[in-house]
Amino acid sequence: MLRIAGIVFVAVTLVVAGDTAGKQLLKTSDVQPFTIAWVRFALAALVLLPLARFTSVDWRVFTDWLAIARAMCIACGICSIMTALRTEPIANVYGAFFIGPIVSFVLAVIFLKERPSRLRAALLCIGFLGVLLVVKPGFGGGAGMIFALIAGVSYGVYLAMTRSVAGVHRPVVLLASQLVIGAILITPFGWTLPTPDWTVPVYVLLAASAFASAAGNYLLVIANQRAEASLIAPLVYLQLISATAASVIVFGDWPDQVSLIGIVLIAASGLLTVLEARPAQAAPDGKVNRGA
Repeated sequence: MLRIAGIVFVAVTLVVAGDTAGKQLLKTSDVQPFTIAWVRFALAALVLLPLARFTSVDWRVFTDWLAIARAMCIACGICSIMTALRTEPIANVYGAFFIGPIVSFVLAVIFLKERPSRLRAALLCIGFLGVLLVVKPGFGGGAGMIFALIAGVSYGVYLAMTRSVAGVHRPVVLLASQLVIGAILITPFGWTLPTPDWTVPVYVLLAASAFASAAGNYLLVIANQRAEASLIAPLVYLQLISATAASVIVFGDWPDQVSLIGIVLIAASGLLTVLEARPAQAAPDGKVNRGA
């Protein structure tokens, strides 16, 4: 269990690093949110696709409707979160974004037939209360928070679909396919020629955003192969620790008191889930058993 928690924490920290680089680009250059999203997918795809060493069997991932839908969800999520980061503090965006694990939790129970404990369900409800405090629906939440919620819902569906296809395709194949499909989908909206404002730091930040995000999502695929989606979902709340640190250290954005309470609730629900979870029982072949 601790190994899974460690993998997820490293993964989500890498994703935060990618989004931090993206927000820095939005603040310091004329690069647009969809352009950042497109570069993240396209650049990472160009690097990873040759390294994936696709076999004749692996190419079937591009005809697997679940894998395609999964890639569409993550593409929508990245575009939405980049748009949200343009106007909102990164910690608040991630607070709203964490509607995603709740969506994943519900989908895992309904469609994957997982049976998480009542305590784990209660902890997720606490996390949802925290999301409401961060978003403040109808009470001053910024317009960018709507995009953060869209990103969260997309990501929740993505997490659940990852669990469904993680045992069917190799992790590197899943990651490469989502990068290729995402790049194709975003091309009409995000592709653009560089402008004179695209200096060396801009290219460095674009590369950092792409590679950090790709590495983080690869580790999440590995984690989903080893544990239930209903367990991985709350662990992703650990991302708030990295997001809040990045918001304060890099951008000097402190959450307001209500948002900070919400962030604490969200983080606490994830950490308590780690303590509550029991080591997953392994099947005789060494694979982790799914829920009933």
